Amino acid sequence: MAALNLPPKPFHWRSLFNAAALQQETLRYVLVSALDLFMTYILLRQEGIVFIESNPVAGRFYADYGLKGMIYFKFGMVALVCVIAQIVVRRRPLVAKWLLNGATLAVAGVVVYSFVLLLKHGNVGELTGVLMGTDVEMEAVD
Repeated sequence: MAALNLPPKPFHWRSLFNAAALQQETLRYVLVSALDLFMTYILLRQEGIVFIESNPVAGRFYADYGLKGMIYFKFGMVALVCVIAQIVVRRRPLVAKWLLNGATLAVAGVVVYSFVLLLKHGNVGELTGVLMGTDVEMEAVD
């Protein structure tokens, strides 16, 4: 018996309020993106060595609006990727899964690279201070 090849259902805006598909993939992407922001923050506030944001758009947000601007930009991009994946999953679930997994791997590569930079050139004590909660000079974010 051959499978029916039915056309995909048309997209309707109400479907955005249903339970999100690819929840595990989305969660992994959001967590790795949060690690990216954390590592960027640690690197940018190193003393004695100057690290710069290599993404020119994110760097511009950081230069113009500080840490708050960078947080808004980076998580705005995360939200955009997640929304695109939720739209794509309606018609091409495998493509949406590959999109999220590929984005996660790309951001994870940046996190690993940032960590290597910190180990080679930075002050690892800064990282442990933030992780242990002994870093009292963190920039306040409204």
